[in-house]
Amino acid sequence: MWCCRPAPLAAAPERGRHPPVLPARSCVEPRLCRHHLSGREPSYVKYRAVFFDVDGTLVDSNDMHVLAWEEAFRSIEADFDRATIHGQIGKGKDMLVPTLIPDADADLIEKLGEAHGAVFKPDLLEQVRPFPGAHDLLARVHAAGQTVVLASSASAEEVDHYLDLLDARDLVQATTSSGDVEHTKPAPDIFVAALKKVAPLSAEEVLVVGDSPYDVEAASKCGIATIALLSGKFPEETLREAGAIAIYNDVAALLAEYDRSPLGR
Repeated sequence: MWCCRPAPLAAAPERGRHPPVLPARSCVEPRLCRHHLSGREPSYVKYRAVFFDVDGTLVDSNDMHVLAWEEAFRSIEADFDRATIHGQIGKGKDMLVPTLIPDADADLIEKLGEAHGAVFKPDLLEQVRPFPGAHDLLARVHAAGQTVVLASSASAEEVDHYLDLLDARDLVQATTSSGDVEHTKPAPDIFVAALKKVAPLSAEEVLVVGDSPYDVEAASKCGIATIALLSGKFPEETLREAGAIAIYNDVAALLAEYDRSPLGR
């Protein structure tokens, strides 16, 4: 039995290269689903709320963040290649900086975060575009009666910008931002904050849609299942190992398979 339409898996990418994108309107074979890994047939519940990550999931911004972080690190004469930085996208400054600079203190973390923002907000934010199908997927989830939450650790200013960019103010019931949490992903704080906004729903009644292993890890710490998307350019194997219950190319592919996906079951 398939969670969604089967698609042939591509050969493993060479080290340092992103995996090839799967054909449109397809998703990864359901052996990636946790139910199949446990030897049981999938038995999805009707999720009552969906928490959407934003960067790399709904909007094509990951490469922009890589450029901004590259400039931030150059400001202190730290040279990291873009692939290394990309591997940390999805984390906030509190998690990203110490991973790349283990002896970074709080002042340096703050300085680099400000340097990133000084590049991203005035120069790159306006270049970010929604992924095709992002608005329509939010509309489909909303029309199904499911609560839509943007569970982001971006600044409140950026989240507000993305609400307009996605034309989603009438579709989204709640949002989170960096101001709601002490620690960013892969810490669970974002999803803890989001759960409070949909109370009394339990973690078992919620599904996350994200693009990074850090989304999957953070959600798992709260007992929330995650659909992962390849639009953030993280390797399929990485998302699988993090625990994603299903993997799709992007929001358009997930929308095309909505009724057969965990979202629609």
